[in-house]
Amino acid sequence: MRILLQHLAHTRSGDKGNTSNISVFAYEPEFYDLLKTQLTADRFKDFYRGVIKGQVLRYEVDNIHAMNFVAHGALGGGVSRSLCLDNYGKALSAAILGFEIDVPESLRDKLHGQHLL
Repeated sequence: MRILLQHLAHTRSGDKGNTSNISVFAYEPEFYDLLKTQLTADRFKDFYRGVIKGQVLRYEVDNIHAMNFVAHGALGGGVSRSLCLDNYGKALSAAILGFEIDVPESLRDKLHGQHLL
């Protein structure tokens, strides 16, 4: 079944200049391998088509079931150079929660917000 990332993970973000830093934390250890397989740096960048102009690097933090994405050229030049407030890191980290992940039916009971499915 295809499920929105928001049911498998939560995010945190930060920004510095024109670079956004977005971390994705799996709610359950069972979700982490699904995230590592499906939420690649290329798919992450493709999700933001046209917004992220530079390279996206992904760092895996296995001991806490997290990934950190560093997106260069993602903030319209940076906070002091852009008039578009929606481009800042927090908006980008909220948006990735709409990324779709294929999840086996056997994990349905572990999903967060099941009543929304």
